[in-house]
Amino acid sequence: MKDIHSDMTVVSAIGAAALNADNTPAAIDLQGYNAAEIILAVGIGGITFSGTNKIEFVLTHSDDDSTYTNVKDADMLGVTSITDGKIKSLTAAHAAAANYRFGYRGGKRYLKLLADFSGTHGTATPMAAMVIKGYGYNQPEDNQA
Repeated sequence: MKDIHSDMTVVSAIGAAALNADNTPAAIDLQGYNAAEIILAVGIGGITFSGTNKIEFVLTHSDDDSTYTNVKDADMLGVTSITDGKIKSLTAAHAAAANYRFGYRGGKRYLKLLADFSGTHGTATPMAAMVIKGYGYNQPEDNQA
């Protein structure tokens, strides 16, 4: 079996919580790494999502942690038809917990992931997002247990 443990580290993009409003995105610094994978975990929807009452996950990137722009199709793997940086939209009933993953290949140093809530969310939806940073310059990576 091959070892991937020594090739990666994980950072939180959205801390595990039940949210009913936008999060404040943290800057994820990719310096020293050659790959990034975004993992999005969403629990059972607190509401029945629709075109009005929805959550859209918007990924932006930056070279300087000051000026962020929306990612586009060419920046990502595992998702197409990105509009305004939206890599995932919850616009229909989400009756079961699910995990989603997206590969980043955009080449910028910093990432931010926003859970953008629209409409009315009287009951929160549990979620978390992590960024796996891989193929770092300093191997092996430190343990995170």
